[in-house]
Amino acid sequence: MGQKVNPIGFRLPISRDWSSRWYASRKDFADYLFADGKIREFLKKKLRQAAVARIVIERAWNSLRVTIHTARPGVVIGRKGSEIEKMTEEISRLAGGKQVKIDIVEIKTPDTDAQLVAENVASQLERRISFRRAMKRAVQLAMEQGALGIKIRCSGRLGGAEIARTEWYREGKIPLHTLRQPIDYGFTEANTVAGKIGIKCWVCKKQERPEDQQQDGQAEQPAPRRERGPRGRRNNADAAPAASAPAQNAPANA
Repeated sequence: MGQKVNPIGFRLPISRDWSSRWYASRKDFADYLFADGKIREFLKKKLRQAAVARIVIERAWNSLRVTIHTARPGVVIGRKGSEIEKMTEEISRLAGGKQVKIDIVEIKTPDTDAQLVAENVASQLERRISFRRAMKRAVQLAMEQGALGIKIRCSGRLGGAEIARTEWYREGKIPLHTLRQPIDYGFTEANTVAGKIGIKCWVCKKQERPEDQQQDGQAEQPAPRRERGPRGRRNNADAAPAASAPAQNAPANA
């Protein structure tokens, strides 16, 4: 089952969270879902060169928060925040006039983000770079950046061949059926002269441990050591009075 199903949906909410976080009544659910799709489509088209990996939408009563995960935050923000203002106005219009706030989250290691890796391979295929070279280079960079495993699969008329085929490269481990193991997944299409080529990417990342998530990055303090008394026979001082107690009471009983 883990080999067939979408890895992100398979891990909700164990090791992955939803991209749309809100609650709606039955009559409003379809409208909110349609609006989220329009917002994501608008942002993907506008920020095509900004390396956007994920868009998270949160709704409140009369407000909307959009979190953009990108590897190039400078392109998203623009000069003096001009691009943010334009996007805020357009998203507010798509959301029905609600108050909109946009947050930018920078991706520190884009070479280990599955969506960005797939888009990078697609852009190379569109520039007529060999698919084998593009996939091998992406696998090498991901493993150098600390990924536990990566798998890339390309399907279509590879190299301009008349018959479509599928080729893939894998390195490291990809435990798709281990739900507690975070697996990132990305998919995109490359528009080449020979036709469309689908690119899928799976990246196995390190599992975060509870001690790694402590606040302020402080290491866990070790437990204090118990104090030990002097070595030797214990309770010698208490044993002597106990032994002499019957001797003191003996004359009274006599």
